[in-house]
Amino acid sequence: MEQTLVQNGAVKKVQFLPAVNDDHGGVIIELEKPMDPNVFHIMLRSSLRQWKLQEGFWYHHAEPHYLMLVYWIPKIENTIPGNASHRVRIGAIVLNEKRELLVVQECSGKMKGKGIWKIPTGVVEEGEDIFEGAVREVKEETGIDTEFLEVLAFRQMHKSFFGKSDLFFICMMRPLTFNLQKQDLEIEAAQWMSLDEYAAQPFIQKHGIFKYIKDLCFAKAEESYPGFTPVPIKSYFGEPTSYLYFNEDGLVQETSAIYL
Repeated sequence: MEQTLVQNGAVKKVQFLPAVNDDHGGVIIELEKPMDPNVFHIMLRSSLRQWKLQEGFWYHHAEPHYLMLVYWIPKIENTIPGNASHRVRIGAIVLNEKRELLVVQECSGKMKGKGIWKIPTGVVEEGEDIFEGAVREVKEETGIDTEFLEVLAFRQMHKSFFGKSDLFFICMMRPLTFNLQKQDLEIEAAQWMSLDEYAAQPFIQKHGIFKYIKDLCFAKAEESYPGFTPVPIKSYFGEPTSYLYFNEDGLVQETSAIYL
C-alpha cells in the first residue's frame, strides 16, 4: 500500500504495510511473502505513525508472530484486558502400589545442590491441557509413563516469573511403567522413595507448600481425599472442546458431555 504525502511543499511517497480491520475494530497485518527485516521495520514505523494519527492507537503487547495496538472507541471506562498475566505449572504425585513416591532432584534453579527430593514439576505448554502437561512432564523428567487421575489442589502466586503470576496445579497420577530414565538436562537424580522417607526430609516438613504436598500424598495413599477429574465440555457456540475439573461423586446428572 502506498500513499502520497505533502511535507513542507515536497511530495513524498510513503509505503504502508497491507492491513485489514478485524471484527473488534483492530488492524491485522497481512503479509503474503517474507520481507527483508530492514524494509519491514521502515514500513512498520510508517504504518504505526499513520494508524496513530487516524485512530489514536496505543501499544498493548507483542508476540513472536504479531504486534497488537489498541484503541478504545466507546466513551466509557476502558475494559480491554491486559496481556496474559499467568503461567500454568503442574506438580505430579505418582504413587506405586508399594506406597513409594516418584521423586527427583533438580540440577538447576533454587533446588540445585541442596539434596532435596521433590515431586516432578513443570510448565504447561501453549495449547496443552493440564492433564496432558502432567503426563508429558513426568515422562520427560523420569521416563515414567503415567495416567492422569485428578487435580488435588492448586495455588495462585503473584510476581513469580518475570513479573507474571503463577497457577500451580498438584496432580495425582497412576504409574504405567516403573523403569526410570531421567532427563540429564534438568534432573540430577530420580528414584522411587517410600512415603515415610520422603516425609522425613526437614525441608519437606517445614516449607509451606511442600508440607501440604506431603499431606496430600499420605491422604491419597489412604484413599481419604477426593480430587477433581477432567470432564470434556462442548460448546453450542462452536468453540473447541475444553475440560471442567470437578468431583463427580454425588452428582446425579450425566457428566460425559456438558454444554455451556
